Amino acid sequence: PKEIKALKETAERADDAPPVIRKIHKKGTAPDPLRGLFEATIAGKPAVVEYEPDPDLRDTEQVPLLEAGGIEAFLQREVLPHAPDAWYDPESVKTGYEISFTRYFYKPQPLRTLEEIRADILALEKETEGLLAEILGGGA
Repeated sequence: PKEIKALKETAERADDAPPVIRKIHKKGTAPDPLRGLFEATIAGKPAVVEYEPDPDLRDTEQVPLLEAGGIEAFLQREVLPHAPDAWYDPESVKTGYEISFTRYFYKPQPLRTLEEIRADILALEKETEGLLAEILGGGA
């Protein structure tokens, strides 16, 4: 275990290298590519294997709670067209729900009327005219 950990930390990843087999499953185990169980040929015999995952390729997705077909349907529709060898670990699935408090509880301030805005603009214009007259009149 310590040697494997040290090897993983010091090893470099080669894109053209074949995938590393983590586990060879017993006969009778059905392949399930969506869950990381793939068919392979080892020493000329068919086997179901589990590959070592690449942490650089790990990703998370937020699947809607009421997704029709569940995680599998979401994975097939949204992920597999872009990453055909993608899979998920059912034990790492976390169920949760996001509640947007702003969306449900925010009460926006009412906007000012056009008359109020116009009155403010006119008041500011009068004030600036007086200042401009002071500046121009005071400099002469």
